[in-house]
Amino acid sequence: MDQERFDNLKLGEKGAMLSIAVYLILSIIKLVIGFSAGSEALRADGLNNVTDIVASIAVLIGLKLSQKPADANHPYGHWRAETVASLVASFIIIAVGLQVVFTAVTSVFQGSAEAPDMISAWTAGFSAIIMYFVYRYNNNLGKRINSQALKAAAKDNLSDAWVSIAALIGIVGAQFYLPWLDPLAALLVGLLICKTGWGIFWEATHDLTDGFDEELIKSFKDTALDVEGVTEVRDIRARNYGNRAVVDVVVLVRPDLDIQLAHDISTEVEDQLMEHYDVSDVHVHVEPNPKICP
Repeated sequence: MDQERFDNLKLGEKGAMLSIAVYLILSIIKLVIGFSAGSEALRADGLNNVTDIVASIAVLIGLKLSQKPADANHPYGHWRAETVASLVASFIIIAVGLQVVFTAVTSVFQGSAEAPDMISAWTAGFSAIIMYFVYRYNNNLGKRINSQALKAAAKDNLSDAWVSIAALIGIVGAQFYLPWLDPLAALLVGLLICKTGWGIFWEATHDLTDGFDEELIKSFKDTALDVEGVTEVRDIRARNYGNRAVVDVVVLVRPDLDIQLAHDISTEVEDQLMEHYDVSDVHVHVEPNPKICP
């Protein structure tokens, strides 16, 4: 196993475990204070964090499975377990977003209740600050190690910060006899959570169905063409396995080259792609160029 990728996954585990620990503590605090202070918004926020624990555990499991070496059933390794974890996290995030939207809409028809104690507002504000810093940590770490699952977890962290801000607005609004602020803020945040979940879902399914950046494919092709001895690139494909890419390329060379020179050219194509891009494996197939007469 590539030691650098292994080390990156270990770092990703720390981010996932940080999310689990913070969610566990905040969910207990929010539920206890939410019930004692009579705040529906804070209780809903606490239940939201409980579902986030499940999403973070899914990310952690995906990161751990990604570290398993290749075997007979997985010759390319288990790197895509991380992408599957992102997909699972997106389902949970979207489900939470829809729940927030449903609760916000139904609360309009239930009427306003007695204003909750202000300690619930302070709790929501404190939670938003904590989740923002967790988001910054996981987002920066996810970018540094190029972890799709950890970046998905970071987006969930940010969504949770917005949920807490919505709860804060609703609770404070209730103090000033503006009960409509609570469902309005919750509705907007619920839609934001759904949008975040959809973005993670689209990115994960794009990778799992072997989608790849067309501009990056073009860059791969240009790099291969720059290698001395390559006369044409007949075909080039790439797919993502976790946070790294695998490239398959067919290059054409002069038909009068001996096999050793052709092999050296293919090796140089591999080296150039792996040196200039975040590519884990390159498979080069060399063919004679029929347009060139020997």
